[in-house]
Amino acid sequence: MRLPARLLIAALALTVGGSIGGCSAGAGLAYAGDSSRPPAGVVAAGSAAAAAASARATAAPAPASAPAGPRIVVTGAPRGVKAKAGILADATTGQMLWSSGGNTERPIASITKVMTALVVLRAGNLSRPIKIPKSVIAYVTKYGANSAGLVPGQVLTAGELLHALLLVSACDAAYALATAYGPGLPAFIAKMNATAAQLGLTHTHFTSPDGLPYPTETSTYSTPAELLKLGELAMQSPVFRSIVNERFYNLPKGNGHGHYWWGNSNELIGYYPGAIGIKTGFTDAAGHCLLFEVVRGGRTLIGVVLGSPPTGPGAGAQDAAKILNWGFSLKQTT
Repeated sequence: MRLPARLLIAALALTVGGSIGGCSAGAGLAYAGDSSRPPAGVVAAGSAAAAAASARATAAPAPASAPAGPRIVVTGAPRGVKAKAGILADATTGQMLWSSGGNTERPIASITKVMTALVVLRAGNLSRPIKIPKSVIAYVTKYGANSAGLVPGQVLTAGELLHALLLVSACDAAYALATAYGPGLPAFIAKMNATAAQLGLTHTHFTSPDGLPYPTETSTYSTPAELLKLGELAMQSPVFRSIVNERFYNLPKGNGHGHYWWGNSNELIGYYPGAIGIKTGFTDAAGHCLLFEVVRGGRTLIGVVLGSPPTGPGAGAQDAAKILNWGFSLKQTT
């Protein structure tokens, strides 16, 4: 993403106060000012402890009823939002603050990779070595897909591939993970849809592990409301939460693989104070999409924008920043 777009997002954030230096953007930083959740900490993605923690966090759907807590007084609505659909909620209490087309099915592009990560995390064994298949080159070339530059024949752990999947939105990482954990793409996609059904996401469907537009531009779809639920569940995993909060991930050259450096494609991370995730997406049909979560002043807001117009890099993040500015400006009952 070009620097001016990031600076615009930072400027939007500053309209409601805060500073760039106060952003929880580094790898493993805690939920600053949020007493409702434990600190994320740095969890080694390839460790047995990480796998166990992830399995506990994703073993069951989120509670059906939201915990009691202070209510936010909703007045007006966010202005200047160009996304075709979106939603915003208080992640602590579950209170819905704003919705536009919240139950409308739309293509979701690479937000799909949140479900891919969830299926892998539920399966566990993040230290599992995965050999990058030769077929991955033809796969990413055919679809002009985003890539982490994975080299066929090299071996990375599942945990390392999750960083590529979630940070640079790498379709080669999604392909490698799906091939290993399916095993094979058809079996893995079936697991994605079975998980969606288990979670009650009745207006969500997957035809790929990465959100690429096949067999049609709209074959993989969801709604803002259901993506909100998926994001809340994924953020219960310490491994997932720590990864999507990283500004970058450096993987030194090691046994069986070369050196990799991956930056976070989420334009809010490091530029919107308190941003801690979650996932970007873009295709021609889907437009710019962003599933996001931000902590500020003891309040945690989670939201989605789908179909922000492709006016330039950061379009989804700019819409998200406008929605978040409005949400954080609302007063809260005592």
